[in-house]
Amino acid sequence: MAYGVEHQRLGELLLKAGVITEKRLSDALEEQRATGMRLGEILIKNGYIADKQLAQALSAQLKLPLVSLARFRPAPEAVRLVPEAVAKRLEVVPMSVRSDNRLAVAVADPLNIFAIDELRMITGMEVEVNVASISDIRRALEAIYSVQGRIDEAMVEVANEAHEEEMRISEEGTRPDDAPVIKLVNNIIEQAVKEEASDIHIEPFERSTRVRFRVDGVLFDSADFSKNLHPAVISRVKIMANMDITEKRRPQDGRILMKVDGRRIDLRISTLPTINGEKAVIRILDPATAKVGLENLGLDEEERKVIDELITIPYGLILVTGPTGSGKSTTLYSMLETLNKSQVNVVTVEDPVEYTIHGVNQVQVNEKAGLTFGETLRSILRQDPDKIMIGEIRDTETASLAIRAALTGHLVLSTLHTNDAPSSLIRLIDMGIQPFLVASSVEAAMAQRLVRKLCDACKAPLPIESGALERLGLPKDAVTYGPVGCDICRGTGYKGRTGIYEIMVMNEELRHLAQSNAPLGALREAAMREGMRPLRQAALDKVLRGVTSLEEALSVTMQQ
Repeated sequence: MAYGVEHQRLGELLLKAGVITEKRLSDALEEQRATGMRLGEILIKNGYIADKQLAQALSAQLKLPLVSLARFRPAPEAVRLVPEAVAKRLEVVPMSVRSDNRLAVAVADPLNIFAIDELRMITGMEVEVNVASISDIRRALEAIYSVQGRIDEAMVEVANEAHEEEMRISEEGTRPDDAPVIKLVNNIIEQAVKEEASDIHIEPFERSTRVRFRVDGVLFDSADFSKNLHPAVISRVKIMANMDITEKRRPQDGRILMKVDGRRIDLRISTLPTINGEKAVIRILDPATAKVGLENLGLDEEERKVIDELITIPYGLILVTGPTGSGKSTTLYSMLETLNKSQVNVVTVEDPVEYTIHGVNQVQVNEKAGLTFGETLRSILRQDPDKIMIGEIRDTETASLAIRAALTGHLVLSTLHTNDAPSSLIRLIDMGIQPFLVASSVEAAMAQRLVRKLCDACKAPLPIESGALERLGLPKDAVTYGPVGCDICRGTGYKGRTGIYEIMVMNEELRHLAQSNAPLGALREAAMREGMRPLRQAALDKVLRGVTSLEEALSVTMQQ
């Protein structure tokens, strides 16, 4: 049988690596002759081999570096050397330009010598080959050229402007919708939504502007562009959010509603003047990625039972505590979804409304119009509510009204910024609430954090020294898992996040301690006697179940 040299070598390599059988190779080669498709594509299409396996086998047999492009940001000068059409046709990702006039690239088929030769002729440089999976390469090409192409177009536009006034996008938005800066901003937002990012950071520095996405709680670089382009990008964001583009010395907030992939995305914008210009942070509120629902929070069986019992009480105050970004709002919305019944009047006061629940009366605070938390709460109490959700207790007035509502026959759900559950009682007293009111109104406090979940597709057992396990209170024979990295998790080893919880349910002893203004240590000891599991222990339990890594658990909790 006569096959192309490169295809014959690929088959031999895969046989040698033990990832396919001779029968499957023979069938794939037969199909290759009939269809003209690449052998690797046929093997993947027919399920004979995964694209990651193919990349690993080629890397090992050819002794070429195996790279993950999931969180890799290529050098702009490398991207400009290879036109988009060429990169996509050859399925090659330009990575960087070496000082010795070498272009580093990632390819799925390093045996395709014609592609390497074409790159050498186009760039006039020697080509340094790395191996990546085909899915990784295609995903990276889409992300790289969509944003980098817009950056280059926008830079040309800005360079052609004669004066700064002409460069600035006017407040009336007179530029056409296909202007390069508009395309660039839209591409950045669309890419962040595809990456399931929660935030976009657009940060000016002395010579350049950096764009970063926050995914699963971790920031990673997405793009860089020249500082000259920064004012136009920030102006475009401000116009979209109905903000004042002439005010650059004070922080501003705004909101954008736009459609991405056919669904509505809510964006909250915050700008902050820095020494190098205005920084913008865009919070992405995407209903498609919101994990609302008690079944999605990561509660174990006992925790779920406690929460189910708590939200059935007729009145009282339930507090959810934790730092910004710990998932408090998602927990409150999940409770509201369970409480939301046709015979119950549920009203919320929020700043901002992050998730819309059909059947719930949601009110957004508007400080500029005089609609404060306090003013809204007073009005809500005249609206015959059964259940009330307050986005955050942030001052004495809001705390007093929440306590009053809880003591007059309403179930009130709210959040506080405290590090643990027992601290919430002390925080309310510090805000000026009388200890006896705190003791009689609070029914429970729940502290929480978010930990990254290990990717189920690639996590692997990770040996831990027995002494370290013993110091953490874990069994000496405990099996823990660690991150590896694959295409599914974009090379990070983690996929998604889950909550860990510290639930303190009030009893007579805790009420007595709160009323007598007891110290935090006494409250914590009493809560643990009642059955409260500390955050650190909740995190370690998820480590033992293989949900997260020991490193992740220790990074988000403290020993108390």
